[in-house]
Amino acid sequence: MDSFDFTKVLPKRTTSANTQRAYYRWIDRYLVDVAGLKATSGTERIRRMENLPLRSLERHLTKRKLKNWLDRLVEEGQGRQALDQARATIVTLSELMAQENLLNEDIATDIQALSVPAIKKNPMPSRLLSPEDVKRLMASARDMATSENQMYRNNVVATILCTMALRRDELSVARWRDVTLQDNVVALDMGEDNYVDIPIPVVNTIDRWRNAIGKPPARSPIVRRIWKGGRIAKAGLSSDGIWLIIRNAARHAGLGHVTPDDLRRSAVANMYKNGMPIEEISRLLRHRNLLITERFLAKLPIGKDDD
Repeated sequence: MDSFDFTKVLPKRTTSANTQRAYYRWIDRYLVDVAGLKATSGTERIRRMENLPLRSLERHLTKRKLKNWLDRLVEEGQGRQALDQARATIVTLSELMAQENLLNEDIATDIQALSVPAIKKNPMPSRLLSPEDVKRLMASARDMATSENQMYRNNVVATILCTMALRRDELSVARWRDVTLQDNVVALDMGEDNYVDIPIPVVNTIDRWRNAIGKPPARSPIVRRIWKGGRIAKAGLSSDGIWLIIRNAARHAGLGHVTPDDLRRSAVANMYKNGMPIEEISRLLRHRNLLITERFLAKLPIGKDDD
């Protein structure tokens, strides 16, 4: 046997399509960073997951190489959630391979014992975007586009991040089939029975983008790349590509340095100041319990007069 079909065994661990796509992305990233393979996306990535090269995995699935890789992700500024998911992906891969007698159990045990490295706790920014700043950024995302299709795409990215508090990684892996109805409300399926309601204005924005694509396949990514000239690519836009849209829109709006995480915190802060119950905010953020949400809110630079 020269290859390992990860797509066949992963459903034994998780049935969430979103989680599976995230695992595929991290394995692909690991093979690129550690094994020196070429990056893949879309159907090409699925084919790689169906035929993972055993020789490369046997050589590069080690505790030392995983530690070095995680340290590298820390240096890149990856957050705790991303690091936890990256580690969980490689741990899961090694355990499933060991179960199929394709990897030494001792190696899988060593990998499982490795913890995520410590990361420097960056303080929350002293400035949150006001509702007026958010409107300016969304308008700039549209205005800076060089084609109508790019304008529709940028509008989807900025509007979703500014109003739904999604992370850029979550948006980059979202598929059209994830847009669904829950209790007669349009929602985005985040996996593991988690749904985020999509406000009507955002639904309209998504519909305009869908019409520009023209009946996109259910399994295809919502956010896509745009070729020069305005043609819409089949390939999805990476999380880094989403970050660039926000960065450039913020500069175009004269807001200085703004990140997708800034938009997430700003959206939550504005919801809280507008009286949204903490239970609803916690559900929107998909926190495990209210205590996590309370700690999140406590770190936001919201003045006492705003509470």
